[in-house]
Amino acid sequence: MSRIIRVTLAVAAAILWETTMASGAAQLSPFMVTKGWTTQPVGHHDFCATHRAECSVRSAAESRVRLTPERWNQLVDVNNLVNTTIHAETDEDLYGRAEFWTYPVTAGDCEDLVLLKRRDLISEGWPVNALLITVVKQRNGDGHAVLTVLTDRGDLVLDNLNPRVLVWNDTDYTYIKRQSEFDTGSWVAVHDGRAVEVGSLRN
Repeated sequence: MSRIIRVTLAVAAAILWETTMASGAAQLSPFMVTKGWTTQPVGHHDFCATHRAECSVRSAAESRVRLTPERWNQLVDVNNLVNTTIHAETDEDLYGRAEFWTYPVTAGDCEDLVLLKRRDLISEGWPVNALLITVVKQRNGDGHAVLTVLTDRGDLVLDNLNPRVLVWNDTDYTYIKRQSEFDTGSWVAVHDGRAVEVGSLRN
């Protein structure tokens, strides 16, 4: 990669970091609120059956990563790399099944891209319990999955439908549930206090 391209990407990442942090600070709650245990998605249950070690990590306390510019750049880079190198395909088209969560090689659906981003960030030294698979509902009612990253500046979202890394409440999704930060095989419901507001925008 040429020096000019590297400089351009660095400047773009810096601007995006400042914009997102300023936007997140303007919101009342950049941190998600959860409200107890809920059901595990079927796809994740089946994934855990073949990846037991990944679904049996227990944590005694929440782990929030200090969001330095370097850490921010890692999030932006991983999100961009996976979004641009993995072709979006449904599980029906790829495997002939409604739900099949796996690590993608060249193609995958939203859950697969989340799994890959999570694995890539873990390899960069991010703690497992700060990287949580999250189920949301799009404005059209379709289900979707994103990766929630717990940081000291808020809960950030890596999404294959958006090149930007955003604070969760700067997205227009309704948040349903996410992995527990204390047990990678368990899930908790998300209290999305913006649900009424988002719903009113649809009318």
